Parts: sequence; structure tokens; C-alpha cells
Amino acid sequence: MLDHLGIQVRDLDASLAFYDAVLATLGARRMLQHPEAIGYGNSSPDFWLSPAGEGSQRENHIAFTAADRAAVHAFHDAAVAAGAQVLHAPRVWPEYHPSYFGAFVRDPDGNNVEAVCHAPD
Repeated sequence: MLDHLGIQVRDLDASLAFYDAVLATLGARRMLQHPEAIGYGNSSPDFWLSPAGEGSQRENHIAFTAADRAAVHAFHDAAVAAGAQVLHAPRVWPEYHPSYFGAFVRDPDGNNVEAVCHAPD
């Protein structure tokens, strides 16, 4: 069901030191590092840290696995019908990997919710 999860942290350096240590005991490690997010995992990055923005609101990121691209479109359409703000309509995200196909919306609490399919078209 879950493809990956991202949380925002107040002190990125402290959180990186913490997660480097504790996730290593579970066989996980830093796998990808971008300026805005660091991904941990065993075989693929499925737990992400990013710096928290200003203020008290923290945006969580939850990505659900979609069986195919049609399911990503159905997720997007259902979210729009439910009144969600669209962050990104369904499309390929080659900066993640060549067949990464996802759609991103905001849930009623402001979280970034995604449906993603990793299979090629």
C-alpha cells in the first residue's frame, strides 16, 4: 500500500545523524540525497527527510503504490472530485527515474499525498 513516506524535520543535521545511526541497525542507509530531501532505504529509498519550513505547520508526504498508470489517473480524478488541491497532475517524473509516474494532491490537512506507479507504460 505505501510506496514511500516523507517527513519534515526541524534540525536536518541532527535528524540525519539520528537516522543514519538507527536505520543502519535495520539494514537501511542513505540512498539518495537532493538539496530538498534525503532518502533512506534497504533496496530503494522509501523513507525521506526534508527540512521543515517556517512556522508550525509541517507537511508530511505519503505516497501510495498504484498498480498502473490508469490507477494514478483514477486517484487524481477522485481527489479532484473530493475537492483536493492539485499539486501536480499525473505525469512522468524522469528526475526520479525514467518510468516514475505520479500525481500529487493536498489532503484536507495540507499533507502532500501521491499515487505512484513505477512500471513502464
